Amino acid sequence: MNSKTTSLLGAALVLALALTGCGSGSSGSAGSSGSSGSTGGAGATAAYDPDATIEVGSLYEPQNLDNTAGGGQGVTEAFNGNVYEGLFRLTDDGKVEDLLAKDHTVSKDGLTYTFTLRDGVKFHSGKPLTSADVKYSIEKVIGPDSQSARKSSLTVIKSIETPDDSTVKVKLASKSISLVYNLSYVWIINSQAKNLTTTEDGTGPYTLGEWKRGSTLTLERFPGYWGTPATNKQVVFHYFTDATALNNALLTKAVDVVTSEQSPDALANFENNADYKINNGKSTTKLLLAFNDRKAPFDKVLVRKAITSAIDNKKLLSSIWGDYGTLIGSMVPPTDPWYEDLTSVNPYDPNLAKQELAQAGYANGFSFTLDTPNYDPHPTVATFVKSELAKVGITVNINVITADQWYTKVYKNHDFAATLQEHVNDRDVVWYGNPDFYWGYDNPQVTKWVDEAEQSDTAEAQTELLKKVNQQIAADAASDWLYLYPQIVVASSSLSGYPVNGLNSQFYAYGIKKSGGRG
Repeated sequence: MNSKTTSLLGAALVLALALTGCGSGSSGSAGSSGSSGSTGGAGATAAYDPDATIEVGSLYEPQNLDNTAGGGQGVTEAFNGNVYEGLFRLTDDGKVEDLLAKDHTVSKDGLTYTFTLRDGVKFHSGKPLTSADVKYSIEKVIGPDSQSARKSSLTVIKSIETPDDSTVKVKLASKSISLVYNLSYVWIINSQAKNLTTTEDGTGPYTLGEWKRGSTLTLERFPGYWGTPATNKQVVFHYFTDATALNNALLTKAVDVVTSEQSPDALANFENNADYKINNGKSTTKLLLAFNDRKAPFDKVLVRKAITSAIDNKKLLSSIWGDYGTLIGSMVPPTDPWYEDLTSVNPYDPNLAKQELAQAGYANGFSFTLDTPNYDPHPTVATFVKSELAKVGITVNINVITADQWYTKVYKNHDFAATLQEHVNDRDVVWYGNPDFYWGYDNPQVTKWVDEAEQSDTAEAQTELLKKVNQQIAADAASDWLYLYPQIVVASSSLSGYPVNGLNSQFYAYGIKKSGGRG
């Protein structure tokens, strides 16, 4: 089994590629009178300490504190919903709810969205929230220097108007049924704030306390919060570089909860132990063997199908995660509305793989270089892939690279034949409709379906079209979707109200309650 260490990209691609996993949503969500999403832990009726400090263990320290400047997965985990809020919130079960927007309307032609802001919201600096801040925040995401995962999804925005302090009008170049969903990823920031890579000025239930790089990041309950106050006084994220140290911290009660367990072997320490609870949530993180579909021989569908059928994904998943994780056969996790189990499209069958290679003109196989990120589980997966493909006559040369090198070589310059990478976001099958994306998949029919889906009038029509996209990319073996990560949250039994699902790296902490009797 392997532990997964943090990485720039496992952070940034966990980028728009997810371009990478912890839960979102929690009970008694801040700013809301109700509860939404799945939560872990004991029942909320138990007595809890409102002045407790919640000690959170994580492998994902931020690169910086600005999610439009390459802050990565860590800043999303710590800040999204906790320090910064959007017009809307994505709950732990994938629903979109109003947050800083108290309501909105859409014009008949679907090209103008009018948002009305919630009253009485103030930034941590004390400045009242206005429409100018919303305009600034959206434009920051779609600006030329932005590294936001949602940048390309929001380029459909043609203009933003602020007729008064409480109203924002967003005009689109074309219809976008996903606009509200995509806006849930846009943090609303004080337009006058400076130095956002090291400081913050959000509207969330916590303010930034102290960030000790390489060690901890502390959040403090914000007394001037507009909504329901956080159920705890302080949250401290403790950062570790390997899963063993992280698990030891939980066992010694130095931390109360691990946001995403990456060492399945260690779970035996917590099983049948009344002091802990293991939560097997829903993940959106896919591990891909991504081909450069622009380059021979991966420009041939039969070659890609052959490779997919030559690799025993079930055996691979078991070797890494034991009984955890899921095979899905596509880019779409079960939490997406357009999910279908497509594992049978390219089944594990080495004889079929050999036949497809022969039909593609590679009866004697071929060789290629697999660019492999240097953090777990990629090197182990690369070795497994090499062994499997050797059985059908394909030689794999493994080239281990850093996350920074991956970002430049593979993602930006498309200088690769095949690579391994995680993609964390839900609803990211649409990337296969973009021929310019790093893997270079180019099927005009898929691009057309993706475009039509985004301009759909109803969610049902969107779902029908994206199911077609999912089926087609599987038929084309556009990539080999090796497996869907599990989302395992391990926590002290004294905690309740923590998120358990792995939607887009979020970890809402404001609903976590800690009962007496432990640290």
